[in-house]
Amino acid sequence: MTPVYAQKYDFSRFNVLAVDDIPLNLLLVQKMLSRFNFTLRSAANGQQALDAVAEQKPDLILLDLMMPGIDGFEVIRRLRSDPATADIQIVILSALNSTEDVVKGFNAGANDFIMKPIIMEKLLTCVVTQMQVIEAKGK
Repeated sequence: MTPVYAQKYDFSRFNVLAVDDIPLNLLLVQKMLSRFNFTLRSAANGQQALDAVAEQKPDLILLDLMMPGIDGFEVIRRLRSDPATADIQIVILSALNSTEDVVKGFNAGANDFIMKPIIMEKLLTCVVTQMQVIEAKGK
């Protein structure tokens, strides 16, 4: 059943990039969001995420923090330091749950932080909120 708050949105025009080095986590996010017709792409690490953003700028990035090579914190810093990508909405999805990690994520430039395990209603509420922000910016 689609939550009431999500029924009025046409999500098909939004491009979402999910980034996680664990394929099962990507599959879970994809399954949670599939019924809303997002253009949903995925990346398995930080470098793939940066490459995917360069190829096609997403409206929203759902980003894991703990990844080999370039971690999520560095991905955020790089995106925020580039004027072409600084305005992308970024939601962290992470098992890191200390206050220090959450604060570090927001200080890096994240727009929101969801701790794993992901609860579908929380993810959907967060995504809808981010879509409202994007619309308010004039997409």
